[in-house]
Amino acid sequence: MEDIHAMLKSLFGGTIEEMLEAEMEEHLGYDKHSSKGDLSGNSRNGYNKKTLQTQMGKTEIRVPRDRNGEFEPQLIGKYQTKSNNLEHQVIAMYQKGMSTRDIEDHLRDVCGVDASPALISRITDKILPQLTEWQSRPLESIYPIIYFDGIVFKTRKDNQIVNKCVYSVLGIDMDGQKDILGIWISENEGASFWASICSDLKKRGVTDIFIACHDNLKGLSEAINAVFPKTKQQLCIVHQIRNSTKFVSYKERKAICVDLKKIYGAVNLDDAEYAKEEFREKWDKKYPAILRSWDENWAELTTFFGFPSEIRHLIYTTNAVEAYHRMVWKFTKAKAIFPTDDSIRKVVFLSVREITKKWTMPARDWSMAYSQIMIYFADRFVA
Repeated sequence: MEDIHAMLKSLFGGTIEEMLEAEMEEHLGYDKHSSKGDLSGNSRNGYNKKTLQTQMGKTEIRVPRDRNGEFEPQLIGKYQTKSNNLEHQVIAMYQKGMSTRDIEDHLRDVCGVDASPALISRITDKILPQLTEWQSRPLESIYPIIYFDGIVFKTRKDNQIVNKCVYSVLGIDMDGQKDILGIWISENEGASFWASICSDLKKRGVTDIFIACHDNLKGLSEAINAVFPKTKQQLCIVHQIRNSTKFVSYKERKAICVDLKKIYGAVNLDDAEYAKEEFREKWDKKYPAILRSWDENWAELTTFFGFPSEIRHLIYTTNAVEAYHRMVWKFTKAKAIFPTDDSIRKVVFLSVREITKKWTMPARDWSMAYSQIMIYFADRFVA
């Protein structure tokens, strides 16, 4: 580690000195050792030494000076003793989705700095303490709506390529603002895994969740019932339709979707049950697996019928968290395979920071939805 720190300090110090030399050339109007400097009225006059504090510790640099004492560098001010500029550039590029090799090429081509992917990875490791702090930060006590979903990445494990799923929890708070409450990595989902996530949310201050929306993830319903027993659960209708039409012939898929819409698009639960029986009579002999799945999950598929339209449009699908994951994919698609779980955590965390900057507005029609939530969950609001 001492060697690595020394390399980093040398790297940043050398780069800063090169930039200062370029500033001096711009100030004087001619290159170093150029004959244009003869009798120009000003010239170089050696160097001053300055100790600069970087994120990797103190490093000594040489600051060029001119004979007239007019040179004032912009990169490092006259009385400035700290510089994290280059380190921030590396992390910013990593945050924008560039791979370590892309950053290596960029630094070499633009800054003339030769930094290996391993070195860049160590620079980005500086965000791990921030990630840990973010993952354990206190949360709101009540979330009217929470979404659960996952996104799959490929990573190396024991010299093999395996799939790791990063599960995200997106919450909508009382003001209608969206926030990612945390990210968790697992190869296999199950009741114990989801119970640990729900327990983590509770430890961080969440006392109540009104409605939880998810894609029938294995063991999640049981975990939510165990930790937040009052929470109503809604399975994603869009995912249910996709699963229902997965093995339907292309010619009949459109007709199947039209008849399924009569079920989930019904005005109330009674009409939905009537439409389901009509679907059964028409399609059950040819596609018995479709309604078998709907029957098994009917209670959690129809939760949204118990609420007015202002709330229904927010909970019948997990589109909110899926849209977030699509944005994460844009930031991470340049990285085909991740070397470690920490590398996945870093890039997802940086993506979260970048994406949530734009989440400045409340959920669509939140004022109307909130007024209905106050009515339906009046007894669960904290006085």
